[in-house]
Amino acid sequence: QVQVVESGGGLVQPGGSLTLSCAASGSFASINVMGWYRQAPGKERELVATITSGGSTNYADSVKGRFTIARDNTKQTYLQMNSLKPEDTAVYYCNINARKWGSLKFDAYWGQGTQVTVSS
Repeated sequence: QVQVVESGGGLVQPGGSLTLSCAASGSFASINVMGWYRQAPGKERELVATITSGGSTNYADSVKGRFTIARDNTKQTYLQMNSLKPEDTAVYYCNINARKWGSLKFDAYWGQGTQVTVSS
């Protein structure tokens, strides 16, 4: 079983910063892509940022230059969020694509989400 756990959400004032963390655990052979998505009330879940096992990154236009995704090993990823805006308010979800032992395919796993609220 693969488990994904996020942490680091909270309330922050506009212009402030937060760092989200995500840790994957369980029995799996490898992870290729790790990413962050968010869902605001009444809106669909949207991609925020992804990072591959080789370190290539991809960002939504709305967060480019403000957010930075990183991974320090095969099982953890972080999202550094600077210059936060009220429109960044959402539940942030970590997503990993992991391959279980004995399998050739990668499956998507999601965390439970962490709330980020940007408000004065």
